[in-house]
Amino acid sequence: RQSLAGMAARAYPDRIGSHRAGDAPRFVLSGGRGAVVGPGDALGAARLVVATDLDGGGAEARIRQGVAISEAELRGLFSGRIEWVDVCRWSRRARRVEARRQERLGALVLDDRIWRDCPPERLAGAALEGVRDLGLGALDFSRPARLLQARVEFLRTQGEDMPDFSDAGLLAEAEAWLLPFLPGCRTAEDLARLAPAAFIAPTGTRVAIDYGPEGPEIAIRMQEMFGLAEHPCVGPARLPLRITLMSPAQRPLQVTSDLPGFWAASYAEVRRDMRGRYPRHPWPENPAEAVPTRRAKPRGT
Repeated sequence: RQSLAGMAARAYPDRIGSHRAGDAPRFVLSGGRGAVVGPGDALGAARLVVATDLDGGGAEARIRQGVAISEAELRGLFSGRIEWVDVCRWSRRARRVEARRQERLGALVLDDRIWRDCPPERLAGAALEGVRDLGLGALDFSRPARLLQARVEFLRTQGEDMPDFSDAGLLAEAEAWLLPFLPGCRTAEDLARLAPAAFIAPTGTRVAIDYGPEGPEIAIRMQEMFGLAEHPCVGPARLPLRITLMSPAQRPLQVTSDLPGFWAASYAEVRRDMRGRYPRHPWPENPAEAVPTRRAKPRGT
């Protein structure tokens, strides 16, 4: 024999409500609407209810009459309509990506668990929504990056054929230049860690990373990279930075995505050519173990 609550649920399958988090007696209904009970109504203490009489047609209605129902009875009545749904989205309230596996009856969540094996591309898409929500400030662009942006925008506004580097333009094209670096991002802190705005050299110099179509790259004087035995990488897939190693006069000497390989092979030839041209700058035999520097030797040494 079916209970009164069971009969009500069959009669009003879109009015089955689950208590929202918090102390207020508010419910989310299986049809997607919100509902609230009056102060002191005993129904407000129930986890699951069926609203048999609602007042109001807006986003949140008042439950004038209803009955509590158990989860076991609800599952027995609607076993064929209950399904697991994977949800990955940016939470504006928590300011992070939320990946959940939810057991649902319509909009009603009966069980909610962490989605531990959420695909990286789903996480990346949600993180991108987070960047659009927070703005490009979440990326913590370095001053040189902002200066480059301003220069390109100046030329574009003067009629030159330049890409749209405004914040709005960059966000509109973020799938192309930012999305590949976002898998694994759940928070703004993850974003700064996986796709940093700048590379910090062994000397402490902050060098803006250019996330262009050729991949992430930097340009820096060779002497500032001495002592670095591992190649710097970015992104969840640890993509090597494309590094243009510059002379003391800021002229390109070598482009590499394998710094240890360069130190062990081609560096000796560069050292041979540069020692006579820039004698006041260090050109050690073993750059992987040398002390990095931004300075030249004092005159006469």
